[in-house]
Amino acid sequence: MASQPDAGSIPAGEVQELLYVIAALREHCPWMGALTHASLVEYLLEEAFEVAETIEAAAPAGERDAAGPVDVQGIDDDELLGELGDVLLQVVLHARLAEERGAFTFDDVARGLSAKMVRRNPHVFRRDGSLQDTFPATVQEIVQKWDAVKRAERPGRRDPFAGIPQALPALARAQKSIDRAARAGEALPPKAPIPGTEEELGELLLAVVHSARTSGFDAERALRGAVRRYQQRVPQQHHQG
Repeated sequence: MASQPDAGSIPAGEVQELLYVIAALREHCPWMGALTHASLVEYLLEEAFEVAETIEAAAPAGERDAAGPVDVQGIDDDELLGELGDVLLQVVLHARLAEERGAFTFDDVARGLSAKMVRRNPHVFRRDGSLQDTFPATVQEIVQKWDAVKRAERPGRRDPFAGIPQALPALARAQKSIDRAARAGEALPPKAPIPGTEEELGELLLAVVHSARTSGFDAERALRGAVRRYQQRVPQQHHQG
């Protein structure tokens, strides 16, 4: 049974105060009380995109190159603070809904996340959570250790694309799929020549979408189908090899 907020006092500590406020709103605000996991999905996606927009607004596309976004100090910290709070609100709300039905609490979410970070980062932590004496020198070593731990957690999972959300936009799903395949040593799709900056690449992608529309094609659906076919080919190639 979910704990009920104490009408007489607000708990000490910022996180506990936030949990108290949300619990009170769930009990006394009809709109907040009517929320469900399903009805919150659109807000979770919207808030995540707003965080990304706030960060990327500090680094115009013209200031990025093929090596990745530059480290820009122009982020609006007040805006970022607010947007991160909006994302946190979604997490707290989902945890509160789960607590009300006796499934888990916000503390369980935090505890599980801490345990996962310790477990999946043996290059930093020992099993008891204490720090290692030495740390790996390269990102590649870290990625290899991370992947090894994830494989050990699910020894029966052979599909490198397992866990990639089906609801991802086609372009994000394509990039995630290729990254997973590369890390697993699987065959990759053919490359195409691209310009040297992220801004020019964006213009090229926009032109492709325009051309697709002019020809009567749906670019999103076309890429979604290509990714699906690629994901189906990789296991077949693996078995044939």
